[in-house]
Amino acid sequence: MATRTSWLHRCLTPKVELPAQLLLGASVLGWLLVIGLWAGLSYGGVVPSMFLPTPGAVLQAAARLGTDGTLAKHMWASVEVVMIGFVVSSLVAVPLGLLMGSFRIVQAFLEPLVNFIRYLPVTSFVPLFILWIGIGLEQRVTVIIFGVFFQQLVMIADVSKGVAKDLVNASYTLGSNRRDVLFHVLGPASLPGVLDCLRVTMGWAWTYLVVAELVAASSGLGYISLKAMRGFQVDVIFLAIAIIGLLGLVTDQLFRVLRLKVASWAQ
Repeated sequence: MATRTSWLHRCLTPKVELPAQLLLGASVLGWLLVIGLWAGLSYGGVVPSMFLPTPGAVLQAAARLGTDGTLAKHMWASVEVVMIGFVVSSLVAVPLGLLMGSFRIVQAFLEPLVNFIRYLPVTSFVPLFILWIGIGLEQRVTVIIFGVFFQQLVMIADVSKGVAKDLVNASYTLGSNRRDVLFHVLGPASLPGVLDCLRVTMGWAWTYLVVAELVAASSGLGYISLKAMRGFQVDVIFLAIAIIGLLGLVTDQLFRVLRLKVASWAQ
């Protein structure tokens, strides 16, 4: 009894380290509760199958689409769109965000415009992108870039602004010039926060995927969701949603590992 009380006390205490087995068990329990609730509502007939398919029906849809290669084709199309859009956006947003957070003149020039644009709804620009760019991969990638870039810019600028000024002053005292401060102080000090920003905005890129593929697309997970909606194939819609979530989870874990590898000193 005393041991249970001790474990409960540790679990309810903020910022206390817990055994890996306990954390893994809690994660598995969370998944089991969600899947159990889903199974209970669907198999129990609480929610009609046309609104909520059973887990078995979703697995059957995965097997059906996976057997003929349809699922792999659409998954790759979505991964391509997200990765190209995210990489292009990040390659511009990271250096520009660091400059925006480090130099007040850059901040004064960009911040009002960026803060205005980042509140504009991405969906309202989809028709314009189709008119300007046409339909195809370029249009879908542009939706991802527009949805992610300005958010990245603000978050990375905040990371750069958060670097302690004492650190910069100390580097000047030790003989560094402005170039050294930018590349050898501000850059490395901002690295952990930049990786965290990229990890968060990677999730946003996956959420904008459906917006990018709902209009004028002929492949992708968003496309098969729209196609399934027209045929009342709710199992396929759930399958597409689940795959997007799993792909997002994989990329999230990859960023976790990357942060541990390249910025282990910041843990």
